[in-house]
Amino acid sequence: MEHIEHLAQAEGADYHLVVEAALARLGLDAKTRLLAGQDLWTLPALPEIGLDSLVMSDGPVGVRGAAWSADDPSLCLPSPTALAATWDPALARRAGRLLAQEAHRKGAHVLLAPTVNLHRSPLGGRHFEAYSEDPLLTARIGTGYVTGVQESGIAATVKHFVANDAETERFTVDNRVPARALRELYLAPFEAIVRDARPWALMSAYNRVNGATMTEHRALQVGVLREEWGFDGVVVSDWLAARDTVQAIEGGLDVAMPGPLTVFGTALAAAVRDGRVAESTVDAAVRHVLLLAARLGLLKGVAPAVPADRRPARLDGPAVAREIAARSFVLLRNEEQALPLDPSTVRSIALIGRAARDARFRGGGSATVYPARVVSPLEGLREALPTHATLTYAMGADPNDELGLATEGFALRAVLRDAHGTVLAEQPLTLGRVRWMDAALPGDADYDALATVEITGTFTPRDSGTHHFGTGGTGDFRLTVDGTVLFDDADPEGATPWRC
Repeated sequence: MEHIEHLAQAEGADYHLVVEAALARLGLDAKTRLLAGQDLWTLPALPEIGLDSLVMSDGPVGVRGAAWSADDPSLCLPSPTALAATWDPALARRAGRLLAQEAHRKGAHVLLAPTVNLHRSPLGGRHFEAYSEDPLLTARIGTGYVTGVQESGIAATVKHFVANDAETERFTVDNRVPARALRELYLAPFEAIVRDARPWALMSAYNRVNGATMTEHRALQVGVLREEWGFDGVVVSDWLAARDTVQAIEGGLDVAMPGPLTVFGTALAAAVRDGRVAESTVDAAVRHVLLLAARLGLLKGVAPAVPADRRPARLDGPAVAREIAARSFVLLRNEEQALPLDPSTVRSIALIGRAARDARFRGGGSATVYPARVVSPLEGLREALPTHATLTYAMGADPNDELGLATEGFALRAVLRDAHGTVLAEQPLTLGRVRWMDAALPGDADYDALATVEITGTFTPRDSGTHHFGTGGTGDFRLTVDGTVLFDDADPEGATPWRC
């Protein structure tokens, strides 16, 4: 626990004085602007008080950074479920340190992780982001993870508070949870992590709990989280979860993300001016944000909680990832000591199944990062086996009829054109996907002049036979292969997200 005591001593009275001095210099518009994202990932800088912009980033297995592109690869750890399967909080702490190291490299200050919701239902489509069905194991692993992140000078964001454990009607479902189950199961990991790791941030979930939307749930966000547990960090909404200006700020929400169009900002300033919200309520939220900025070294007048020269030693990312993966395996039976294999005695190995060839190494959502290199079981065995061993692969039954991203064998680029067909800019693509968010278009192309984006290039197949091509997204699409139009669809409403 000495890391927690050290951080608490580092803050001391100086933080309070600097925060109050900064708050006193802010007008209402500046204060409410600070509680709303200025874009998808950041809070605004306020130079008048010496406040730098704060940058957030997903996610549980790696740090995306603002670019979130295969051209800016990220270290990708095994899933949090695998980390929990090691039963080792100390290893989770090292994982946190490693991701904080990545956050510093990517220019992020706040890591939107860990996910400590429970595996309560097979309908939980984001279980790969969470640790376990057991609240005690989840708490211990989560505490180690948060400790590692924050002792390295990056804020951890414990999420999604609370009972956000399934996908059905994820944004609007009202989860009716009895008081004892809420305390002993759903709240328990959050309570333990707040007590033992003192996280600097927490994310409020989309769903309702017993009638109240979580971003407006004063009984839980103020009564339990702050007054009972003593949480002093920032409560940030899940992206687009905040729905009502007055009820959210009164319910204990500090920051509404993403921006710039949120229920806070100008809407919150208007609510104060017409008497629907007391300015003191806004001040309380601003204090939380300024305290977070002070801890991160983004507010002038006070040193960060963890100066650069006191961060833990750098870790070898691939080595830690490999250790987590190896220690997460559970061997139930090993008849006749078949494992581990002795490469010198192996004559032949058969691999069957798509997952052997196309590595399944991440889920979607917040866990989507682009590693620099992925090694499939097939590739790994080819490299590891001696030359005398025969390795045979077959696809077998493949229940997955979705097309994967254009990666291996593709050489692609994006071409941006105006309405007259004039090329505005071009950009090489590592993946067959275009995702430009909160950033200038390639070549600083004029967004208003942009009419079409063409992904073009070549494909060299690794196997002979029939191949399937498709396209997906929102808008109008045409798919052409070797001069033949395979798909051409105009969707003026932009309502159909996927096509093949």
